[in-house]
Amino acid sequence: MRRPFSRDVIAIIAIVTVLAVAITAGVFALINWIGRKSLAGEGCRITTPDGTLDLEIEQAQVAAAIAGVAHRRKLPERAVVIAYATGIQESKLYNLPFGDRDSVGVFQQRPSQGWGKPEQLIDPVYASGKFFAALVKVKDYRKIPLHEAAQEVQRSADGSLYAQHEENAKVLAGAFTGRVPHAVHCWFPPEGGEETPAPSPAPGEAERELARTLGSGTTLAASSRRRGWLIATWSLAHAQKYGLSTIRYDDRVWNVAEGEEGGWQPDAEASADRVRIS
Repeated sequence: MRRPFSRDVIAIIAIVTVLAVAITAGVFALINWIGRKSLAGEGCRITTPDGTLDLEIEQAQVAAAIAGVAHRRKLPERAVVIAYATGIQESKLYNLPFGDRDSVGVFQQRPSQGWGKPEQLIDPVYASGKFFAALVKVKDYRKIPLHEAAQEVQRSADGSLYAQHEENAKVLAGAFTGRVPHAVHCWFPPEGGEETPAPSPAPGEAERELARTLGSGTTLAASSRRRGWLIATWSLAHAQKYGLSTIRYDDRVWNVAEGEEGGWQPDAEASADRVRIS
């Protein structure tokens, strides 16, 4: 005759079952969420002397926001590399609205640990500002190993994992900070379908968001070539969101109609003192 399970055993089985269901649900939620973000016929390619990477447009927007905030704070490229490696490990550079426990956003920052409110932390500009504010307090963050600097900020379970993303982070940093000219190319259908209609061109809204990121009123002015390419790259990453079809800078033009095979083409109308978007 079998002995019935004790109440403690039943309770343990119930807890394990609930945890298993929760973990499975979380994994499926992440897969489905990323799957909805992966649309055919659109994407971004980053090409620098350090390598080539493919991103989804949302990832490029997050990367552009991080670089823009670092530029506003006058931080070195090393800070951007650390931020990218952290973001890749924590969220694959997606602006996740969920995470472990109450973690949200690209850096999976937790409101319960004082990073900010959930609605603030899913704003890449705000989240990047909080990350950099903590990073600059890390002693010798420019010189110590990347994973040590990142771990001082994040306090994660295994800080060594950040190190594996350093090379990819360097590729992204060279491109999105503007150090490597015309290193980012994004493409998407110039006209939306019934489910995803093309947004009306909104260069004014793009400029306002860029000003919020850079903390500058004259956002499209290029006081240096590096700043100019940072602005042009930010504009390209956000072209789909704001319905931009052309971006001109530094004798180059990007045109949405050229698609994946296009990229930055020579252009006699593009000047080196200002980025032009339309």
